[in-house]
Amino acid sequence: MIYLDANATTPLDPQVLECMLPALSLHYGNPSSSHFAGRQTRALIDTARDDLASLLGCKSHELIFTSGGTESDNLAILGLARANASKGRHLITCQTEHHAVLHAFDYLERKENFTVTRLGVNALGQLDPEKLQCALRPDTTLVSLMSANNETGVKQPLREISEICRKAGVLFHSDAVQSFGKEPLDLSLFDGLSLAAHKFYGPKGAGLLFLKGGISLEAVQLGGNQEGQRRPGTENPPAIVGMAAAAKLALSRLHEDTTLLAPLRDRLEAGVLARCPDVTVHGAGAPRIWNTVNVSFPGSDAESLLMALDLEGVCASSGSACMVGSLQPSHVLQAMGVPPHRAASAVRFSLGRTITLEDIDAAIGTVARVWDRLSA
Repeated sequence: MIYLDANATTPLDPQVLECMLPALSLHYGNPSSSHFAGRQTRALIDTARDDLASLLGCKSHELIFTSGGTESDNLAILGLARANASKGRHLITCQTEHHAVLHAFDYLERKENFTVTRLGVNALGQLDPEKLQCALRPDTTLVSLMSANNETGVKQPLREISEICRKAGVLFHSDAVQSFGKEPLDLSLFDGLSLAAHKFYGPKGAGLLFLKGGISLEAVQLGGNQEGQRRPGTENPPAIVGMAAAAKLALSRLHEDTTLLAPLRDRLEAGVLARCPDVTVHGAGAPRIWNTVNVSFPGSDAESLLMALDLEGVCASSGSACMVGSLQPSHVLQAMGVPPHRAASAVRFSLGRTITLEDIDAAIGTVARVWDRLSA
């Protein structure tokens, strides 16, 4: 099997699993309990929180543990918008965001009388910061824009966006789920930031929301006092411990992964372009995270391509794993101006740490063979 779907999820690193084992077996007490077993488990969570804060360059109380990227995005958007509603009800996001972000904004607009501006992007998938500047209003309270797109890998100009929000006194949240571990992270740019452990070789079911100290957040769930009353519910100690271990490994390997995998992504992209005439790489020419390539194959459709590739041992996707089964072409590509028929033929290849040069060359041959057969 050649696994080219790392943006959907990554395998659990063996070193991460080893760190998780005590929390899966020995330390089973509820971390909210005051007895010895509970205190042992609480200590694991506290240590993981402190380790993550040190890695990210923030304070421990600025981290909120969640069940993953979707919950982190939802909590940030719903919680910040509601907590600041008395100051204004205008919110800004982008048309190419993950659905965890877009659907949260849709809900606020549809059910809670907020107004949402959804900014467009250029043909490369990038947002023009001047459009953000023009969209700001006196009643704008929150801007949420992702760091790197999960379908195309295109990166947004975060520093310019952050400066605009700072000058306007508007909160800036970013979904950094796809970029963490692939590029350096400057947490000072953000008021809120969402991560998911399973995107950087950690366990599924673990995420976090960084929220700068002093910023009010309305809880989305109701229940206990966990996470400073911002996210009630019994914590998941093994997953939290695993997330901290995975984050440490990801940052320590960032340079090594970039050096090894960026040329392999470029080789895959060049090979597909050479072997498959008339295909288009979406986002080429824009700054992209180094592991992602999105290609449309005219004369075929993504579903048929992916099924054929799967039968020959190549795992890829047509975009976000959260939208599998959708009959609609990618909203990201359509926002970039890609015609629907071409967007419907797009396949995303995303490389992970386990991929090799031999895998890439074999994948190029398989893609060319499958496309030749289907396009004929």
